[in-house]
Amino acid sequence: MSRTSDRPRSTYFLGANLTRSAMPKRVLARAVGAVAAMTVALTAAPWADTAQAYSSTSGTLSFSGDAGEPISGGQSYEYTTGAVQMFDVQGSADENSLTLAIDADEGTLWRLIVAAPDGQKLTEGTTYTGAKQWPDAGPGDPELVFSGTDNGTEKWCSTNSGSFTIEHITFGPYGYVHELDATFEQYCNGSTVPLRGAVHAVMPEPPLELAMGMNVNPEGTVDVPEGRITVGGTVTCNKPTSVSLVGQIFQIQKKETPAATYETAVACTPGSPVPWSVSLTSQEPGTSFQAGPATMRSRARANDRDYPVTADSGQQESEVTLSKS
Repeated sequence: MSRTSDRPRSTYFLGANLTRSAMPKRVLARAVGAVAAMTVALTAAPWADTAQAYSSTSGTLSFSGDAGEPISGGQSYEYTTGAVQMFDVQGSADENSLTLAIDADEGTLWRLIVAAPDGQKLTEGTTYTGAKQWPDAGPGDPELVFSGTDNGTEKWCSTNSGSFTIEHITFGPYGYVHELDATFEQYCNGSTVPLRGAVHAVMPEPPLELAMGMNVNPEGTVDVPEGRITVGGTVTCNKPTSVSLVGQIFQIQKKETPAATYETAVACTPGSPVPWSVSLTSQEPGTSFQAGPATMRSRARANDRDYPVTADSGQQESEVTLSKS
């Protein structure tokens, strides 16, 4: 089973203005896919969902600035897990960036986005200087954005500069941030007065990675003379998921080659194999399936609800014997 990870982790946007200034260049969604004809390999589009958000086990965000600092307005703020609606830290699959998302009371939320220079991982014990927000940050620059909405008032920077220090960080699979201790300093809109902040977070233990499998039954049935066939198999998984199945079946006969494609989905739960089946007639005009051997090509894919990846069985080709029903 292969896995694809071209989907980034969740990114949180704060509205039209903040989206424009806060969206890092490394956290853009991508999705591709195709459905192939019978003579080429089966493909299926990756899932567009992002990874599931979790509330931290424990966490604190504090920040402040002197009078004249645009984001804090000269005040001090502190938010802790349990006293807010959401306290979540998510990292990119390549461990290059992370996003802290805090939703407090209605109309109050804060977002911290930090990223190492392109091609580098966020590293414990490292201070990243010369940080800017996208698009001002170049490929060799670290990125820093701290902005939010305070009691309904948007607070964000048109331009910024600053630095941040990753004092401690541990990652799980695909950039899952398990523990984080970091400090940051941001100068907003050319101000000479800095905002200084610190974040400490412990997230739940990293969830299991999705393991998914698919099998095709070697026996199927055909209803003569209509030529309707029923074929299927089973899927397995180590945690609940929806499995998308696509495939083709064809039968080489003396004078014709009936063929059909299918697409279906099945809810998979851990434990015993979960059966799936499809009922098909030939999509080739003037042809129909008969009792005897046929060739089946199948592929299964499933979104890992906890990580930005898709489990993929790869294309499997097998012979199915069709018996009269």
